[in-house]
Order: sequence, then C-alpha cells, then structure tokens
Amino acid sequence: MKEERCEKLDINWKYFSLEQVNSQQGPEWKIWKQSEDYPSRGLVAFQAAEAARRQGEIAFNRFHYTLLNARHRQRQNIAEKNTLIEVARSVGLEMVQFEKDLGDRTLLNRLTEDHTFAVETLGIFGTPTLVFPERQAVFLKLESPPPLGECSSVFNEVRHLVEYRPYIMEIKRP
Repeated sequence: MKEERCEKLDINWKYFSLEQVNSQQGPEWKIWKQSEDYPSRGLVAFQAAEAARRQGEIAFNRFHYTLLNARHRQRQNIAEKNTLIEVARSVGLEMVQFEKDLGDRTLLNRLTEDHTFAVETLGIFGTPTLVFPERQAVFLKLESPPPLGECSSVFNEVRHLVEYRPYIMEIKRP
C-alpha cells in the first residue's frame, strides 16, 4: 500500500523512556543506569538509534523509521540485538561501525538528557507527545494513522488546537 507523504515537517526526535516513567522502582531508579544485562524492553534500541546517528542524520532517520515500522507494524522485538542489527543492515548502515557503536554505553547520555528535560521541564508523561514552539506539548493517541490525504490536515488541526486553545487540557473518547 502506498503511503501519503505529508508536507515537509522538520521533526526533531527526542527520546522518552516509558520503561523509566512507568517504573515501580522509585524516583531514584534510572533505566539508563542499569547494567548491560538488565532485561530492558527498549534500552538497547535507544543505543542503536544513537549508533545510527553517528553515521549521520540521514542514516538515523532511515534507521529510526524502519525501527518504528519493525516494532509497530511487524511486531518485532526491538529489545533483541539481532533485530536491531537486521534493521541497520536493511537500511545500509556501515555494519562494523554500527556494531562497535552499539556497545558504547555513553550513547545513553542522550536518553538521560532528553528524558529528564521532557519530564522536568515539559511535564511529559507518555508517548507520542508533540512539542510545538514555546514548549507547548500535547500527548496524542491515535487509533490508527489518518486516512490517506488527511495527515497534514490532522497535524495542522492538532497544532491549531494546542496553540490557540491553551485552556483545553484533555479530550478523551469513551
């Protein structure tokens, strides 16, 4: 099925760990401080994304979109290194460098910074959250992607609502 391309948006992806925010371990426990053998659902995926970013923003975007597709459409386990390596290979990353970088725990520093800023400064509690200019954030849950031809208008309507109706704090359907 051919997917619609929306008008060009500059997306500045930031990391947010649902595993951290949903932890029952208490506020001092941090997912990014856990050992390499900790059975995390996504920590190694954060490292893999940053390993891809080291090969440039184009490489990062190819890897990131393919990883999202593998997780959400193909239902693959992105906590498995083999899945991450296959995604990296499929998008043409330089594999020797990728596998070397994948083992670099300092790549988790970006997760630490992004997650801490999201929670402490923006009050973010879940994903996906869109953040517009002037730090206006909105959590957006979709049942499915918008129909073909509507993604730009849906995005623009959400942005308009966030910018011009700051008094609306939550909309839910039963």
